[in-house]
Amino acid sequence: MYNLFQLGWNEFFENQYQLYQEQNYIPARVAVENKQRYILYSVFGEISGEITGRLLYTSETAAHLPKTGDWVAGVFFEEEKKIIIHSVLERKSKISRKAADRKVEEQIIASNIDYVFIIQSLDNNYNLRRLERYLTSTYESSAEPVIVLNKTDLNENSLGIKEEVKNYFPYAEVILTNALEGTGINKIKDILIEGKTGVFVGSSGVGKTTIINMLCGNENLKTNEISIAVKKGKHTTTRREMIIIPSGGIIIDTPGMRELQLWNSNNGLSSSFSEIELLAFKCKFRNCSHRKETGCAVIEALEKGIISESQLNSFNKLWREMEYLKIKQDKNAFLKKKEEQKKLHKEIKKIYKRRNY
Repeated sequence: MYNLFQLGWNEFFENQYQLYQEQNYIPARVAVENKQRYILYSVFGEISGEITGRLLYTSETAAHLPKTGDWVAGVFFEEEKKIIIHSVLERKSKISRKAADRKVEEQIIASNIDYVFIIQSLDNNYNLRRLERYLTSTYESSAEPVIVLNKTDLNENSLGIKEEVKNYFPYAEVILTNALEGTGINKIKDILIEGKTGVFVGSSGVGKTTIINMLCGNENLKTNEISIAVKKGKHTTTRREMIIIPSGGIIIDTPGMRELQLWNSNNGLSSSFSEIELLAFKCKFRNCSHRKETGCAVIEALEKGIISESQLNSFNKLWREMEYLKIKQDKNAFLKKKEEQKKLHKEIKKIYKRRNY
């Protein structure tokens, strides 16, 4: 059995739930998603769930269906310990990426999160440019970023790297951990108090699972030994899963990501590169590309050493990526509208044909 507050319930969801209370729907939170079948946590404990056909066919995209971390409302069948999901409550926050294929679709990593723990290990995985990408998505998600630099035993300069990260990202908390020994784990516990949800994101083998096991105080999840060939941990997590830790908070574990393609992250980019964004307001031309224009305040700052060339290159790269995504989205929207109009004209022709008979 769980109480709703323990699961992250608050006034934001309570206000929405009033619409479903009269229909005797119960609220539950998605712990695991497996296509259209789910494991959920509720006041009745762990229950299974399925969505209605109506919800499936009225959802515009897969992103509108229940995802790990979502709150849902539906009819509960006590004997079967099963809920038929009729609706997904509005999300307080979400972290997304572009689906890792050619489709221009949003893939939700986790929803209704308070913190995004960006895990990097201090071996070959440590990469400032990758951190910029994760932070851009995090700032867009409305959740707070926490950067966790794990495996401090593999790098003698861990304190120096922490200082470097703090200088680059002054608004994000940075924690050093050695999960195998439990170093730094209490600092994560202090953030994940009861009712708060954090999602762990990062590449494969950075130690996400080991950190979670330390937070849970047991071997809750399987881990693999470090690969001698590449000196990295081997990937073990295969699905997104919500885990309640004994200290009271909630973790959403995610499979390691080879890449994180941005999804509608303009605000996140502004937050990640706030220094460049502020400088851009001083540029002579409003549509300045910060490459070679006269009167560019960003290039002037680069020449004075206020910002680094790598920062500017990274900013321009992410900006171009989002502009390209926007063009693809507009093209897809145009083609979709065209297809809908085509179907409508066919239906109108059918109606006129029937009338003539």
